[in-house]
Amino acid sequence: MKPFQNPSSNPELAARIRTFRDQFEQVLGNVGHVIKGKEEVVRKVLIALTARGHVLLLDVPGTGKTMLARTIAASVHCDFKRIQFTPDLLPMDITGSNVFNLRTKAFEFQRGPVFTNILLADELNRATPKTQSALLEVMAERQVTVEGNTYQLEAPFQVMATMNPLDHDGTYVLPAAQLDRFTMQLTMGFPPPEAEMEMLDVHLGVRSPIDDLEAVIQKEQFVAWQETVPLVYVSDAVKRYVVDLANVIRGDARALSPPSPRSILMLVRTAQAHALTQARDHLTPDDVQVIAADVLSHRMVISGDATGRAFVDELMRKVAVL
Repeated sequence: MKPFQNPSSNPELAARIRTFRDQFEQVLGNVGHVIKGKEEVVRKVLIALTARGHVLLLDVPGTGKTMLARTIAASVHCDFKRIQFTPDLLPMDITGSNVFNLRTKAFEFQRGPVFTNILLADELNRATPKTQSALLEVMAERQVTVEGNTYQLEAPFQVMATMNPLDHDGTYVLPAAQLDRFTMQLTMGFPPPEAEMEMLDVHLGVRSPIDDLEAVIQKEQFVAWQETVPLVYVSDAVKRYVVDLANVIRGDARALSPPSPRSILMLVRTAQAHALTQARDHLTPDDVQVIAADVLSHRMVISGDATGRAFVDELMRKVAVL
């Protein structure tokens, strides 16, 4: 295999990547004080957030999805808000609305909970499609438009949403357009027995462990993570590999809804973030392979018994690495 390296070495970028790697591991370890036995899931969530992506956590209740979002926000010193999605939730409950001020005799915009850094959209599929769609512009454009006025959200802005895959009563299916806004779909799953024992020791105390959790980096440093991602070099060979993978998937008859060009762009961006976690300034096919199923599987409709993840893993083996 030919080396996938940036032909122009940059000492300043190298130092920036080393700083990122050290801070990333610190945040990962800090989250590990609260979330036990789930280092790989936490790592992938942090990679998606570093790539300015949003994450959908699909799992049964009680596996730590809400706690994970709160812990990450606390670790990077970001503002955190949570929205409990219910059928009676209105779009203005999310974005905000104009409220008449009796003193000034004028309408003033009252900001909704989306004006934060890390937003937890809890049980997203319990809200009506109209309310779900209120998140579309916010997630894609990082802005809110109310009665013709546009309000920009402060960076960073990332959404972590949860869904219960077992209870379908009173839920609304997420449309493909909204699923496509999520960079990754992940599952927490149950912790290993030893990790669950440790979790009991940690969480049965008088105080919740998150109450004593201190930030290991500041919000500005987290934004610097995101600004470093586009600096990772992507060679033509790696671009060709990703495009070949996309076309192999699109050419398979089982892919009733193949990945779009936007999803392929998200795949490369997330792979760049993964390369940073390996302290590299260039992308390799390995970076793509590690996260491809997490990025692509929830965007596709597959015929037959195969899951989206298994389907992506199968077709990746058919794509040659030049």
